[in-house]
Amino acid sequence: MDQAIVDLRSDTVTKPTPAMRRAMAEAEVGDDVYREDPTVNRLQERAAEVFQREAALFVPSGTMGNQAAIKVHTRPGRK
Repeated sequence: MDQAIVDLRSDTVTKPTPAMRRAMAEAEVGDDVYREDPTVNRLQERAAEVFQREAALFVPSGTMGNQAAIKVHTRPGRK
């Protein structure tokens, strides 16, 4: 089988295919900070459904995910 390998180690490693670029260019977009991005909203709703949770949050990078986790599990100024 000749299958393409997708390297997910980093968001800067995987190069988008022409079809991926086309999908990005044609995607319906909005401001996700104000919950106005229908694509992100659908992704979060679907993730919550799949993982049987009340809600889900999309973070576009590992760094952002790590920052969210640190903030959930710590308080500023605490050791």
